[in-house]
Amino acid sequence: MLSAQEIANYQAQDNSLKDRVILVTGAGDGIGKAAAIAYAQAGARVILAGRTVEKLEQVYDQIISTGGCEPLIYPVDFEGATEDDFNELANQCDQQFGRLDGLLLNAGILGQRTPLSSYRHDVWTKVLQVNVTAQHLITKALMPVLEASDNASVIFTTSGVGRVGRAFWGAYAVSKFAVEGLVQTWAAETEGLNSVRINCINPGATSTQMRAQAFPAENPESIASPQDIMPAYLYLMGPESSQVNGQSIDAQIK
Repeated sequence: MLSAQEIANYQAQDNSLKDRVILVTGAGDGIGKAAAIAYAQAGARVILAGRTVEKLEQVYDQIISTGGCEPLIYPVDFEGATEDDFNELANQCDQQFGRLDGLLLNAGILGQRTPLSSYRHDVWTKVLQVNVTAQHLITKALMPVLEASDNASVIFTTSGVGRVGRAFWGAYAVSKFAVEGLVQTWAAETEGLNSVRINCINPGATSTQMRAQAFPAENPESIASPQDIMPAYLYLMGPESSQVNGQSIDAQIK
């Protein structure tokens, strides 16, 4: 495995993801959009998954305009999607491609920034559903098509507040602690059994809508853009990380 500095400065070779099929959730904007475009530019066939079709269509157009392989659009809402919905997605991936080489789980919601003692139950339930339960269900459904690949990578999204608890981060922090545990457990279960590796990335301070919601007074130009942190996403999705499993990786050097 590369060092933290090497990952943050990683330069993917041309067509490093050629002919790979990669599904990106939350692909309509922010980090998911940047990753989908970066993967397409590296030669991958990208499946754009997200809630808002209009945003996914804009990413589709951008990929096409830059000469990327034609992506697919798959609308899905993690808050309301059921196990049957995710199984149908897996069936479509199997029928169309026969495998899935990569899965980036980027979709997520912030919830409230408030003390746990005053946290609303409905918001708590929604955050845990979107950030944990749906992440498990979609990965579980897609695991058979991931196992059909000879080198599949699953990337979950974590956070610094999912490693060390901080006041007022509520269900979001708890959900990211859960993601860390989910990755470690699943990676241990798959180790040596198939070609699927499972890791997570902490994006760090990145200019996204969620970051603006959490830190409304912050100047977005003072922090990294989604494009700035793509080296880590390309590394973990590419062949050079084929032996990396069960790790929580920082996209930015601290």
